[in-house]
Amino acid sequence: MPTTTRLRIDCGAALLAVLVSIIFSILCSSYARADEVDDALARFTTDKFADTEKGIGDLAASGLGTASDILDALANNRLAYDTETRTLYILKGDKALLARTGEASAEMEADSLKKVRLNNAVRRAMEAAQGSLTLMSPDPARRLASAEAVFKSRDPAALEALDAALAKETDSRIKLAFQNARAAIVLFDASSEESARIAAIETLKTRGDRDAMSLLTNVANSSDGAVKTQAVAAAAAIQSRLALWNNVQNIWYGLSLGSVLLLAAIGLAITFGVMGVINMAHGEMVMLGAYTTFVVQEVMRTKFPALLDYSLLFAVPLAFVFTGLVGILIERVIIRFLYGRPLETLLATFGLSLILQQLVRTIFGANNREVGAPSFMAGSFDFGGLAITSGRLWIIVFALLVFATLQLVLRATSFGLRMRAVTQNRRMASAMGIDTNRIDALAFGLGSGIAGMAGVALSQIDNVSPNLGQSYIIDSFMVVVFGGVGNLWGTLVAALSLGVANKFLEPFIGAVLGKIVLLVFIILFIQKRPRGLFALKGRAVEA
Repeated sequence: MPTTTRLRIDCGAALLAVLVSIIFSILCSSYARADEVDDALARFTTDKFADTEKGIGDLAASGLGTASDILDALANNRLAYDTETRTLYILKGDKALLARTGEASAEMEADSLKKVRLNNAVRRAMEAAQGSLTLMSPDPARRLASAEAVFKSRDPAALEALDAALAKETDSRIKLAFQNARAAIVLFDASSEESARIAAIETLKTRGDRDAMSLLTNVANSSDGAVKTQAVAAAAAIQSRLALWNNVQNIWYGLSLGSVLLLAAIGLAITFGVMGVINMAHGEMVMLGAYTTFVVQEVMRTKFPALLDYSLLFAVPLAFVFTGLVGILIERVIIRFLYGRPLETLLATFGLSLILQQLVRTIFGANNREVGAPSFMAGSFDFGGLAITSGRLWIIVFALLVFATLQLVLRATSFGLRMRAVTQNRRMASAMGIDTNRIDALAFGLGSGIAGMAGVALSQIDNVSPNLGQSYIIDSFMVVVFGGVGNLWGTLVAALSLGVANKFLEPFIGAVLGKIVLLVFIILFIQKRPRGLFALKGRAVEA
């Protein structure tokens, strides 16, 4: 046989042998993996927590396609097994799916299976495994949730998968979450080098939240040397930063509460501060504005569903017009006969408030009414260590817009000029030809209309009920008196100041006692300054 032919035969035989060995190794590894999967699934059927915990780790490492579904079923108490055959199933309604393949089993009924039990150790192992399985998910939200799960579990078994995911991640926010999760694992791994643990401490210090501080405190208590020193310093730095952000958060909550008080009080600053009328029905104007919002939403929900998300844009002007007209009617029918008699206006408007409450109960019932929030007011976001809800932010913006618009009306319109003239000297204004009766009616209508717009905003953060206005009437009087009767800038400063003070007092003495302390403070304050923070000459002062 020629040499060339012999070489070709030898090369072909060698190549064939290599292919056979490769196929043989693949088949062996497949059988080995199949055995590993069977062993992992069998551990769930022993009814022992230690076996279940070990089975979770083996399942996560097996690469089984249904591993994520199995862990999800375990988390939701839908993983069960046949006590005779030791076959594992996923329960879906009244059906039983084979855990290994996900196929439905026609022979097995869900009621005849025994569910896999859980304890805290199993839950921790399950959370870590779920995190490892979803680290490479195409869904960014799942990857982020997975990173947080690994951060909490700190399972060293997830480190290899986490490093692989970290190398491929392009989203900066998710990458940072991966880095934090890796730092948590390394920090609690006693076999890690000291330099790596110190670097992990710096990473968690940058994260700077309560979870990071808790981890650093635990490490400081269980370590020594440089790791302990660095962990103590990092935990102290985070604690100082959190204390600072907590004060900023209280200021934000105070401004949020202050904006609500401003909306409720700014209309009262006109009817009480400018006109000298103690209007105890002012809260009911707020309530009518809230119910106007409810009616607008109901009409749009049934007639114009496409416009439901814009219902507040229609409710604001409608509430202003409706409550303004109600205010003008009240002034013409009741208030105009009681000017200069504040005690009688108090009694008359108190009775009117009861009438309005009962009227609303008769029409709408005594139960709370649901007013939905539009999509642009839903959700929240973080700004540094500050948590900001979109609804509260929009209410602050709305309150400032109402205040600025009212200032513009009073300073840049003929009605505002006449209203200020009547406030400063009623008889001189009348002598100059100003119809003071007409100004009284329009001013009362303006204050009531603003209260109606306040009701639109309050419908997003409070229950819409016949008693809605009663929750704000006393606070509104406190704001107006403290800021200075008739002074809108004083009303703004007083509302925001009382809101912030209330939120700083609440953690120490509670909400109710905090309000009592503020009330006592205002009583003592007006003993020294009867005209409030910013005194203003007006009809009430002259009287």
